[in-house]
Order: sequence, then C-alpha cells, then structure tokens
Amino acid sequence: MSTQTAISALRAFIGERIIGQQRLIDRLLIALLADGHLLVEGAPGLAKTRAIKVLGEGVEGNFHRIQFTPDLLPADLTGTEIYRPQDGSFKFQPGPLFHNLVLADEVNRAPAKVQSALLEAMAERQITIGRETYPLPELFLVMATQNPLEQEGTYPLPEAQLDRFLMHVVITYPSPDDEQRILNLARQEALSSIQALPKARPVLDQTQIFQARRDVLSVYMSDALERYLLELVCASRAPAAYGQDLGSWLAYGASPRATIAIDRCARAQAWLAGRDFVTPDDIQAIAPDVLRHRVILNYEAAADGVTADKFVTTLIARVAVP
Repeated sequence: MSTQTAISALRAFIGERIIGQQRLIDRLLIALLADGHLLVEGAPGLAKTRAIKVLGEGVEGNFHRIQFTPDLLPADLTGTEIYRPQDGSFKFQPGPLFHNLVLADEVNRAPAKVQSALLEAMAERQITIGRETYPLPELFLVMATQNPLEQEGTYPLPEAQLDRFLMHVVITYPSPDDEQRILNLARQEALSSIQALPKARPVLDQTQIFQARRDVLSVYMSDALERYLLELVCASRAPAAYGQDLGSWLAYGASPRATIAIDRCARAQAWLAGRDFVTPDDIQAIAPDVLRHRVILNYEAAADGVTADKFVTTLIARVAVP
C-alpha cells in the first residue's frame, strides 16, 4: 500500500467516526504530516477529544489524555525521579508526555509553569530532569484544547508561547444533517459496546507516517508562490502598505515560524489533495489557521471590534496573488 493510499484510508477511518468536523480532521492530518502541534478551540461536545483519540486508534503508537487543572504540577507531565530504598538510588519514572499522541485538554486551566513544561517539550522534543535529558518519541504530536465559553479561573497562554503551535483551529457546531448522523452513530456505538465487537486495527504504521512526511517535503512550490508566501507573512508585520486600517490595528506581526508553518502546511494540504505541487488556494486555505494566533492586535482594533480572524482575512484578500 502506498503512503498516499494509507493516509487516505486513515482519513476515511477518522471520517467514519468523526462527523461534521472535516476541517478538524484535515488539520489533524496536516499537523501529523508537517510534524507540528495543534491548538483547537471550540465549545464543549464538538468532538475535540474524540478526534485525536480516534487518530490514536488509527495509527501505530500510544495515546494519552491529560486533563489540565489549576493544581497540576510540571512533574505531572514530564515525570519525576522515584527513590528506591532497596539500593538508595533514584529511578526516573516517565510522565504522560512520553507518548506518541498527547491531548492537553483545556490547557488554559493550568498555571504558567505547567504550560511552560508542555510547550518546552513540544519545542525541544526532549525533557530534562536533574542532570539527565530524555528524548521524546520521534512521532510526537500534541493537541491542546481551549474552551472559549469559560474564562473565569483560566490562565491564557502567552502570545510568545502560542507561537509554538503549528496551527490554531477554531471549530463550530455541525449542521443539522450532520448532527442527525452523529445521533445515529452514537446509537450504533452504544449497541456495539453491548455486543463487545473487536477493536479496529490501526490502518497506518509509523514507517508510513515518516515516509509521508518526506513525500510532503518534496511537493513542488514555485518561486512565485514562495515569494507570495513571504509577502503574506511580511505583510502581517507591516500591513499599512495594504491599507491604513490594517496598519492602525496591528501591534505585532507573525514570526518567521509562520513562514515555515505555512510552507509545511501548504505542501501537506496539496499532498492530501493528491497533487505534487502547491497552488495559491493551498496557501490561502491554511494561512488563517497559521496566522490567527501569531498576530497581536492593539487596543484600537479592540475598540473597533476587529478580531485576529478579520485582520488575517482582510490581509489575505489584499495581498496580490501571483
């Protein structure tokens, strides 16, 4: 089975179990192919937790869910050294971050030192305890979630730390037709659990994932499109050239990580579509999720009711496409 066919099978596997959130499924697969991490924001009950859990069932590897709470400690994520009285030594006990797929549920409910421990592991792909450094698995993907409905008792992620996420995806409610399909699926799953059906086997192994990542990196992007990508990111830093309104709203633009992220994600988007070349539509489709959490607006934008989404959408519309 080719890697393209295997990824398509995984996409179908997830799509049968996650209904009405195709965009979230695609972004999860893009993060998997681009070797990045995902921040997902949406109301409760929109299949955020279920999505990465199903992804974990569909790939070779292990999955772990961490519920972030105000009393969580960094060692609860990274692990700690356990004293062994029989020989007077210390042995490192790995924490839940030493898994292939990690769900950081409601990441903004934990204090800053816990968030920093998570984001350091995401960036460095390793954890240091005392004098020892322990590498994380080669396949390592974190999906963090945020609930936008409740802000009391939360610790918003600092903008500099948000930059560590490849994409920030905002999801909404499914359509009435999709919700009816969700209802039917829930009934079928309840019946299946009663009948104790065998668990589905993973459809994708890690070797295929790493090969798919190499294939994605070889997807062709023309020089003109690369200049367009760069112009789009640079425009987020100096938007006044594309309109005085944009210039008056901005405090800080996107970092070079945004350039790298759009490049990797646009190639993955094209590859998922079965193409070996990137189009302007690929860049424009992925740019909002890459830039949403990387641009910081000022108080004037807040007074005008301008959100990061509106700023990015307007910017994309005004930068000329080659």
